[in-house]
Amino acid sequence: MKGVNIMRPILIATLTAAAALLAACSTTPPDEQSPAGVEERGAGKPGAAKPVDQKPIASVDLTGARKDAASMLRDPNSILSKRSIYYDLDKFDVKDEYRGLVEAHAKYLRENPGSKILIQGNTDERGSREYNVGLGQRRSDLGQRRSDGVKKMLVLLGAKENQIESVSLGEEKPQAEGQGEGAWSKNRRSDILYSGEY
Repeated sequence: MKGVNIMRPILIATLTAAAALLAACSTTPPDEQSPAGVEERGAGKPGAAKPVDQKPIASVDLTGARKDAASMLRDPNSILSKRSIYYDLDKFDVKDEYRGLVEAHAKYLRENPGSKILIQGNTDERGSREYNVGLGQRRSDLGQRRSDGVKKMLVLLGAKENQIESVSLGEEKPQAEGQGEGAWSKNRRSDILYSGEY
């Protein structure tokens, strides 16, 4: 019973405080101030405002911008229409002369996140003796290194990895037929293809 006697004053104090709080909330607010009157001004009266000439808001065609971006891929005057990166024999590093091309495609991919590309690594039909025999690597490995190298560079420049697929075609898709350095140099390349082109 001793515990009940201690709880009773706490309960009474809590109920009293709650009743006082409810009483304070039930008071009516003071009379609200009446709204200010509106002065009417006519066109010929002094101090009259001049009518505002409202021009229509220009519309923005977001699909048109995408069409223009896609057309840049086919415009022969645009760097984006250039799609091949060429290599020296047994090499897979991107030469300085093609860095601007890779940077332009990376920028396009950054600005068009829905775009996807396929990079096809290609080789010529020959390789050094060390490459073919001593190291035991196949030409398709070199083609894969070429396409992977371009992919890594694009990702470092801001393109998303899921926008890019890289494959090796080895010597299966020559750009030039025949023997000699003229044909072989055109076949040692990586080709960039956008969605819908492969």
